[in-house]
Amino acid sequence: MLLLDCNPEVDSLKHLLETGASVNAPPDPCEQSPVHLAAGGGLACFLLWQLQTGADLNQQDVFGEAPLHKAARVGSMECLSLLVASDAQIDLCNKNGQTAEDLAWSCGFPECAKFLTTIKCMQTIKSREQPNKDHCVQVLRLKRSFGSEEYTSGKRKC
Repeated sequence: MLLLDCNPEVDSLKHLLETGASVNAPPDPCEQSPVHLAAGGGLACFLLWQLQTGADLNQQDVFGEAPLHKAARVGSMECLSLLVASDAQIDLCNKNGQTAEDLAWSCGFPECAKFLTTIKCMQTIKSREQPNKDHCVQVLRLKRSFGSEEYTSGKRKC
């Protein structure tokens, strides 16, 4: 616990929580919310609590950075995992055009960067496997017309 007491992000977060700050309220000129501070401090337990209380996990600060960027910048795999599991947008870019994955690479956290790369690839594959929307409409029409006069005669009306 001594380590936590020395961390300036924890002090800021404690102060915000004690004064009743909203989980999404930007408390400082940089518009960093308590979620930004928790992710940037690698404080997974505080981050989890913030997410459970309805914090916006994609809120961007004045630099365009979301909590995912902050976690990637400090190499916090725990915070990255929590944010990804909570459906954070991994393709958000900061004002320099960098994603969290880019920041992880540039800050020297290859494990975090590889994790984000893997998640991005999995999401891409999953989105390709989604059924075609037009196909769904056709199937619904077919199901609705099944047993109708038009369907049994071999001709369907659209």
